[in-house]
Amino acid sequence: MLGACGSNEAAAPAPTQSASAVPDLPVMGEELRIVALGDSLFTGYGLEPGQSYPARLEAALRARGLNARITNAGVSGDTTAGGLGRLDFTLNSLAKPPALVIISLGGNDMLRGLPPEATRKNLDGMLGKLKARGIPVVLLGMLSAPNLGADYRGQFDPIYPALAKKYGATLVPFFLQPLVGRPDLIQADRIHPTLPGIDLMVETTVQTVAGALPKTASPAAPPSRP
Repeated sequence: MLGACGSNEAAAPAPTQSASAVPDLPVMGEELRIVALGDSLFTGYGLEPGQSYPARLEAALRARGLNARITNAGVSGDTTAGGLGRLDFTLNSLAKPPALVIISLGGNDMLRGLPPEATRKNLDGMLGKLKARGIPVVLLGMLSAPNLGADYRGQFDPIYPALAKKYGATLVPFFLQPLVGRPDLIQADRIHPTLPGIDLMVETTVQTVAGALPKTASPAAPPSRP
């Protein structure tokens, strides 16, 4: 479950209603372009079109009244080196700078046993580039798999909180936390989330993402209930 890699697609689960659904609010304001830079946790591996994390997150943000449009820059099997290598091209291909970049990379570095220092250097490079452009970041953290041992974990796990603090990025400490202990939310490959798993991940992160957007674009408060 700690990562995202593979080439054979698992059977897609049946669509379900988003777990992050709230009473829809009118979409208002200027369009907010968000770039989701990641691996197969973003591409929607094993799912139908429109069921990826970025797609479901966009719907959840729009349901909260935010005029959000997410560019899904996920590449299955990608590493932090790949993300760093394509970051400038991804940003330069847009008509204007995005309001936010969400990064979910490092799981494949860890699964391949790549040196944590290389992972740190690549993520540092990405966050540095985005800081220089004045683009806020949500960093979706990853944790080391237990079988890699305490030494590797001691080097890998601190990367995300340390870099988030260094660059003032918004941190989600462990992106896959909602799936821990929930095998019913994992596909048969034991790595990738099902659609209900995706929806739970959206539910636990949507407010964090909304809060990282420019303050003038904060979502309207949901209507109060008696």
